[in-house]
Formats: sequence, structure tokens, C-alpha cells
Amino acid sequence: MENLEISENRLPCGGSSGTLRRMETKPSFKSPIGHFWLDSWILASVIELATRRFCLRFLTPRIDPCGRLFDQMCMAARSSAANIAEGHARRSTSRETQMRLYDVARGSLAELAGDFRSWLMLTGEAPWSDNDPDARAVFSTPLDRPTFDHDLERNVALHVLAQTRKFDRWLAGEDSLAAARTILVLVARGQMTLSRQMERAHADFVETGGFAENLTKDRLAARDAAHAAAGTAPPCPKCGKPMRERIAQRGVRAGKRFWSCTGYPECTGTRPLD
Repeated sequence: MENLEISENRLPCGGSSGTLRRMETKPSFKSPIGHFWLDSWILASVIELATRRFCLRFLTPRIDPCGRLFDQMCMAARSSAANIAEGHARRSTSRETQMRLYDVARGSLAELAGDFRSWLMLTGEAPWSDNDPDARAVFSTPLDRPTFDHDLERNVALHVLAQTRKFDRWLAGEDSLAAARTILVLVARGQMTLSRQMERAHADFVETGGFAENLTKDRLAARDAAHAAAGTAPPCPKCGKPMRERIAQRGVRAGKRFWSCTGYPECTGTRPLD
């Protein structure tokens, strides 16, 4: 497994957005469990747990006789955490898929926010204002950095439970309005974290390239090394650098192999492949 480091970018009001980043570019296949260290996934898991508890306690048969709202809210909360996990697992082979899944997770949070907002309006209430002391307290409560070293599944669950308890002041009581308002603030915080995570994934793609692009680079580098070791690569007639085998993509020689300068596109020297 490649070496990994945890880098942490602080959000406003004391929130954090931890993310796994590579210390090396190879090997290019990363661990599929890296999302356990992401603040976005931990926060989404807190939201999922809080939503399920809210639905079990406050969505009575009288309010939700068919259980559709219960299912909708729980599935939206679950979708966010699940898509963050899947997106992070796919980062090795498709940055596009990674960012699309992060966006699905963000959309699921928006759907969940709509349900909680509707709940509040049905009671004649509204979410907290941005300047409300409780809203600011919920938003600024930092998440602890994970320290998973063994017994991973158990420790991940214990960590999520510990982070959820940080918000028990608002979630654990009998006040459904306070619980709904708290989850709305957590959802807004989760959406912000995901937006920044998508920006970092895009920046990483711009810097390091995509999976197919890097496979091609690795293959060309290996082939160049083989030719260099065997002494079969001729020097470029223009600049003297070693040459590499390529296949013409267009023109009258399309499909034909030839020698191309390894300095291309700065140097356009070629030789026929005998």
C-alpha cells in the first residue's frame, strides 16, 4: 500500500476538511478505505445517524402514515455518505467519476435539507438564522482527527458515534425543531466541505492527469527504458536525444510504426523504423 498523509484544510468557524493525499505518484492504485479519514464522510455519517434517529423518534404514523417521508429522508442521508465512499474509492481510475459521485452526494444533502426545511415550515417555524448563537455553535464545533491504527471497523464506528455526541445538546432532547435545525446546519457544513473537496480533486487532476493518461506515460517510459537498455533506440537526427517507437495516427502512413524524438513536441525529429 502506498504511503499516505493526512492533510487538513480548516473551514470557517473552526470546522475542518481532512483529506487523504498521495506522498508519491506510484503505485497508482490507492486503498479503497481511505474515505474513513475524510471529514466529509465522517460528517455525512453523523448526518445519516442523526437523520435516522430523528425519523424514528418524530415521524409518527399520524404524521407519515405511509412511511414515505421516513424512507425518503433516510435514503437521502445514506446516499450522501455512500457516494462519498464510492467516489473516493474510484479516484484511482477515474477522477471524473470521483467528482460526479461527490456531486451526487452534495445533491443528496440538498434533497435532505429540503425535507427538513419542509418539516419546519409545516410546524410554522423556520431554520435558524446564520447569526443565531446555536447555528454558529453547531457550525463551529470541530471534528476530531481520526487515529485508526487497528480493529478498523470498530474504531470507525466508535469515532462516528463520538463525533455525533458532540451535537447531543441539540439532537438528543425531545425538541424536534432544535434537532431539525441542527441537522440543517450540519447539511450546509457538509455541502461546503464537499465543494472544497471537489475543487481539490479537480486541482489534483490538472496537476497529475487522468488514469488513462498516466497509464500511457508509464507504458512509454517502460518502453523507452527497454530500448535504452538494449541499445536499440537511435539518436534523434535533429537534437540527438533518444527516440521512441510510435504509430502514425493519420496521413498516408497511418498505422505504420516509426521512430519519434522523446523531446516531442519541442523537437519533431523522426526516423523510419527499419
